Amino acid sequence: MVFSFEIFDDELKNKISFRQVDFDKDAELLYRWMNEEHVIPYWKLNGPKETYFQHLLTALHDEHQKLYIGYVNDRPVSYWESYWVRGDVMEEAYEAEPNDQGVHLLIGETDCLGKGYSLPMLKAMIRFQFQEPFTEKVIAEPDIRNKKMIHVFEKCGFVPIEPVKLPDKTGLLMFCDRDEFHRRWKYEDKHRLQTHI
Repeated sequence: MVFSFEIFDDELKNKISFRQVDFDKDAELLYRWMNEEHVIPYWKLNGPKETYFQHLLTALHDEHQKLYIGYVNDRPVSYWESYWVRGDVMEEAYEAEPNDQGVHLLIGETDCLGKGYSLPMLKAMIRFQFQEPFTEKVIAEPDIRNKKMIHVFEKCGFVPIEPVKLPDKTGLLMFCDRDEFHRRWKYEDKHRLQTHI
């Protein structure tokens, strides 16, 4: 299995890895995750399987983003969308820089909820996104109702900016600055295992 990024996390005492989504391997798993009770209110992709599969195929062919499965100790537990703000609906929401990136995520496996996975995995993904040398900030726009996720973003180093009206929700626009992120988490640099951009 080829991972795009791997890092050993001191807090989890486990390896965190990301690999790009493969439709044939992952469609059924992702559809199951989209139908979990904790996911439905925020992702709203729990319709017919064929509808979700078409959505996934469209997303996989969208060149402004990449989709990943997140692993903890070689177990798939989460789904990630890493996207360029330019070309996304978010570029109308604020004054975006050309190399701003954004991130969406969910923990799919219910037995992994409440285990402290979200923050270490988010830190790993943001570190992965900052491998792009011209990206100075990563943005997030979690649903403004999702207080738990907003708290995780803040602990990672994201700063709340303002509410934003989006087609499917009211989100809270948040920024994570490259320099501040690396100051906060610089001790992790020695743990990165590999990167394939």
